[in-house]
Amino acid sequence: MMTTLVISEALLMVAVVVLAVIVFAMARQIGVLHERLAPIGAQTAAPALSVGQAIPRISMTTLAGTAFPIGESLNADAVRMVLFVAPDCPICKRVIPAANDVAASSPGLELVLVGDGALPELQSMRERLDLGGVPFVTGPELALVLQVARLPTLVLLDERGVLRAREIVNTRGQIEAMIAAVRGGESSAAVNGSEKELLNAV
Repeated sequence: MMTTLVISEALLMVAVVVLAVIVFAMARQIGVLHERLAPIGAQTAAPALSVGQAIPRISMTTLAGTAFPIGESLNADAVRMVLFVAPDCPICKRVIPAANDVAASSPGLELVLVGDGALPELQSMRERLDLGGVPFVTGPELALVLQVARLPTLVLLDERGVLRAREIVNTRGQIEAMIAAVRGGESSAAVNGSEKELLNAV
């Protein structure tokens, strides 16, 4: 009986000590969180660029490590197709070949891919899709400026670096409708077809 009492008291003391350590650790973490969450004043998010505004000149980095500027002047009547993609985006794997084919089949279109993800995964994605000489760049700056939140998002820039269109795309028809609208050759059939594809995608 005495032995049981001694053992129970010893276990109680151990439990009290462990509890004291846990309370001390929690108090310390609460202090750290309090410092991190301290009020820092009103913060205003930068508004996204609107259609018709010129984007700032941003230097991106290719998968090979070289600089690639976006926002600079292009040849007259050129349209730059900036497609935001990621290796873990299943729709991107279908949209990239379609966008590449559209760009290759229409003079004045330049496709640029902006990848979000680890460099080895982006390189593997490029090799798997056999993109040839299509520029593939990385960096968060352009996505932040354009406030791209979902993928795949296609952004169209004119020869002066002015934002002409920004939409999430799922099919080749949507890509072609965007380009037709920007180039002023939009037809009712193209618009209706794009709307039907959007409804089917949803």
